[in-house]
Amino acid sequence: MDLEVRLYAQRAENELRLAKAVFNLSGNTAIKKELGANEDDTFYSAAISHAYYSIFYASKALLLTKNIRTTSPEIHKKTYWEFKRNFVDTGELDLELLKIYRTMLVSADELLSLFKTEKRKRGHFTYQTISQANIPYAEKSIKNARKFITNILEVIKSRPS
Repeated sequence: MDLEVRLYAQRAENELRLAKAVFNLSGNTAIKKELGANEDDTFYSAAISHAYYSIFYASKALLLTKNIRTTSPEIHKKTYWEFKRNFVDTGELDLELLKIYRTMLVSADELLSLFKTEKRKRGHFTYQTISQANIPYAEKSIKNARKFITNILEVIKSRPS
C-alpha cells in the first residue's frame, strides 16, 4: 500500500477512535473532573465531527489508489464528488465490495449515502445544535463511520499495490 494511502487510512481509523473516545468522555463524570471539564459538559457534536472525518479520510485514501487528489477550496465537496464519480457511478466499488463480501453485500450507493449524510450532519451539529441533544446522532454517526471505513479499508487492502 502506498505511503500516502496508508497515512490517510490510519488517519481515518484514528478519527473513528477519537469519535468513540469523545462520545464516551461525554458520559464519564470522573474523567471530565480529572480533565478539568465541567460535569455537565458534553462533546457529542465533536464525536459527530470526528466520525465524519473518518469517512472523509477513508475516501481520500481510496481516491489516492487511483492517484486522484482533492485540494482546497471546497475539499470536502470535491472529495465527495470524486468518490461518487470514480467509484460509485462507475460500479467499480460495488464489484470490489462483492469480491470482499460474498454473503453480505454493502452497496456503493449505501456508502455514498453514509458519506453525504455524515457530511451534512457535521455542519449542522457542529454549528447549530445544543450538544446534549446530539447523543442519538453521535451514536449513529459513529456506527455509520465504522461501517464506511471498514468497507473502504478492506477495498484498499484488496487492491494491487
